[in-house]
Amino acid sequence: MIKWSVQLSKQADIDLRKIYEYIAFTLLEPVTAGKLVQRIENKISKLNTMPQSYAVYPKEPWKSRGLRRTNEGKYAIFFVPTEIDQTVIVTRIMYGGRDIESILEDTP
Repeated sequence: MIKWSVQLSKQADIDLRKIYEYIAFTLLEPVTAGKLVQRIENKISKLNTMPQSYAVYPKEPWKSRGLRRTNEGKYAIFFVPTEIDQTVIVTRIMYGGRDIESILEDTP
């Protein structure tokens, strides 16, 4: 089985840090924040096998760009697999209850 390279975009890295900071410092739950970030990172690492098996995000313009989504608990992980170089780029990580389409529109 081919292993894909998985990379976080700068924005996804920022998203992950903000998730941690909000839970650890605003909600005052640093242990919970650490465990959540670890679960998200574990889910992301599993994208190295068969990333095309995840559903394509159904709305345009993201559908035609090959954007895919998976979840870890209440958090959505968006990524684009590129078959040419067997690379998965994680583009955004966000709480699933947010206005996802507005956030995606603001993502370069």
